[in-house]
Amino acid sequence: MNIPTNLKYTKDHEWVSIEGDIATVGITDFAQKELGDIVYVEVDTLDQTLSKDEVFGTVEAVKTVSDLFLPLSGEIVEFNDELESNPEVVNSDPYGAAWMIKVKISDASEIDSLLSSEDYKALIGA
Repeated sequence: MNIPTNLKYTKDHEWVSIEGDIATVGITDFAQKELGDIVYVEVDTLDQTLSKDEVFGTVEAVKTVSDLFLPLSGEIVEFNDELESNPEVVNSDPYGAAWMIKVKISDASEIDSLLSSEDYKALIGA
C-alpha cells in the first residue's frame, strides 16, 4: 500500500499536499482500491468557498458512488480537467496525475487536524 510520508490525510481517505496557502487534494491508494474501477469524477463546486467536511464532489466506480469531503475550508480554485476524460487515472496514479482539486485555504489552523502518514496507516491497519 502506497502512503507517501510527505502528505497529510483524512479519515475519509483523502490526501492533502500543502504549498503555501494552496492545498491539492485527491483520494488515497487505499480508497481507490476499495472503490474499484473509477468511471467518473464529478466536481461541481469550482470557484465556490466551502467549509471543512462539506461535500465538494463525487467519485463513481463500477459498483458504487462515493462523496468527496473537503479536508480544509477554502475556495476551490482548480479542478483537474484531465479526470473528466480519463477518470481511470485515479486507479493508476492516485497521488500524481489524479489529483482532484486545489483549494485556497481560508483557515490554516485546520491543517493541524489532518492525519500524518503514520496516523493514516494506523487508521487503515496498514
